[in-house]
Amino acid sequence: MVSKTLDFALTPAELTQFQRDGYIGPFDVYEPEEMEENFRALRPKLINTKTAIYGGKSTVSGVTNLSNYDRHIDVDFLAQHITNPRIVDRVVSALGPDVLCWRTEFFPKYPGDEGTDWHQADNFSNVAGSKHPQIVWPEDAQFGGTITVWTAFTDASIETGALQFIPGSQSQMNYDETKTMDYDPERINAMEKGETRRGFFGYDYRQLQKDPNWRPDESKAVSMVMRKGQSVMFWSTLMHASHPHAGKTDQMRLGYAARYLPPSVSVYPYSTTLDEFGGHASLEKFGNVMVAGANRFHHNKFIDRTLNGYVFPVRETGSPA
Repeated sequence: MVSKTLDFALTPAELTQFQRDGYIGPFDVYEPEEMEENFRALRPKLINTKTAIYGGKSTVSGVTNLSNYDRHIDVDFLAQHITNPRIVDRVVSALGPDVLCWRTEFFPKYPGDEGTDWHQADNFSNVAGSKHPQIVWPEDAQFGGTITVWTAFTDASIETGALQFIPGSQSQMNYDETKTMDYDPERINAMEKGETRRGFFGYDYRQLQKDPNWRPDESKAVSMVMRKGQSVMFWSTLMHASHPHAGKTDQMRLGYAARYLPPSVSVYPYSTTLDEFGGHASLEKFGNVMVAGANRFHHNKFIDRTLNGYVFPVRETGSPA
């Protein structure tokens, strides 16, 4: 029997904070020793991309690439992670009882790497080389973007590249996603943007600015210092970035982002391939994963929940907190 209790739901005060600031956390998902043990067992599986649905080179080789995507489909621990009640219950609190996970990504940051530039994502068309949105909310929806839960698989300090947010900035998009950005691998770790080294994995987010003279007010930024095993939940439309890795330690910083939506949202409605970060991959093996409630719509593709012998547990949920 599946419990309908949301043991880790946001409290009313936390939900109000999330709606105001656009993020909530950090909160504990794993104990540090547990995360360390899981990561030690996980790392060889990440290096072996033969079972990854997009293939490609090593997921821990530094440069973001498509083999970083959707490893929850072929790696059991990551499948368990995206359905973890400590994460899903909080997402349900914000999105409602029916929730799917449509994408996951690894974000490694190595000693000397630049910080990730300030950015927002509403429909995720901006890095795809086309004007086609990757997610489309219903016309009467009050939201846009996706909820991202970013988990620190290693400690994330300011020195190693912690996330940064500008609270409350999710209410106004500063970028025009009908524009596209040009990918240039020569830009990686070579961007000049003020006093802080920032880039976007070979893209320049300034190409999307509605006002070319606009600059984010970094005086309002907060840094998400997180220990390994902690997560933070935020809207993708929130202005977010990360610090550079200062190189004072040889420890890689590794984050894992899981992205959630209600099933009323259409995922990849106009796409049969992914063309991002210099990579190209077919979406033939892609599928969303229901993590809570039920799918009452018929426009999205879902993967077999017994793929590779692992059963994705779907939580029956009542009304959100």
